[in-house]
Amino acid sequence: MSSPVPTDLTQVRLKRQPDIQLPGGTLYDLAVVSPDMLLVSNWSKQCVQLLDCLKGKVVSEVQLQDYPYSMCLTDRNTAAVRVGDRRIQMIKVKDKTLTKGRELSVRGTISGTSSRNSLVVSYNSQPWLEVISMNGKVRHQFNKSRKSQQFKYPAFMCTTPGGSVFISDYGTHTITKVDGQLNLLQTFTSPLLQTPWGITAVTEDQVLVCSNKNNSILLLQPSTNTMSTLLGKDDGIEDPWSLTYCPDQKKAYVATNYTDTIKVYQVS
Repeated sequence: MSSPVPTDLTQVRLKRQPDIQLPGGTLYDLAVVSPDMLLVSNWSKQCVQLLDCLKGKVVSEVQLQDYPYSMCLTDRNTAAVRVGDRRIQMIKVKDKTLTKGRELSVRGTISGTSSRNSLVVSYNSQPWLEVISMNGKVRHQFNKSRKSQQFKYPAFMCTTPGGSVFISDYGTHTITKVDGQLNLLQTFTSPLLQTPWGITAVTEDQVLVCSNKNNSILLLQPSTNTMSTLLGKDDGIEDPWSLTYCPDQKKAYVATNYTDTIKVYQVS
């Protein structure tokens, strides 16, 4: 019996829209909180900001005690932000206003994503993955026998609509796919993939990746184990760092390395 033919293999196209300028500071990571609102970790100002995409205006911000790095939404009203090397700060979003929630202490330098009411965190200094509850309790750990060979410098993560987690690793130049219990599913590599950083899921089988070293945005399609270049340096992509996707408006937002500019693309 032959294997079923994948059905979600439409080539993604990205059409350039006007850039958004962050009013001061430098970007590290982005997250969509509503069709017209972006959450931004402003590295140089040591704060998290709520950005109105239509007006290009910061409507709320919270100051932090250290530099903010990667972030993810745990729901539409709450974000988890890595602050410094050993903390996760929860940020509440309500009525276009940001407030601090609880703070979690973790074992080392992290990045993160959310999956099924939990946080998936990666430890960069000692390559490792854990699933923790919203109060910091460890629920799952990556298989110890594989950790030394699987990861070197895990960078960014994203969760698909179905709950799979993709991790970019700029040390091994790979993308790793795990399930919600951190069981290894697939590992992806390609000559196109050089120092992968930001990563975001458009669908279960369409994942966008920042290939930092070769100045491009790639499309990863897990069902066929293929990667293709969507945008390159000729399209204005230089040193791509992080990106996020808005399913309501079908837009991708791309931040380049420590700048104040967000590039916007219509996804079709």
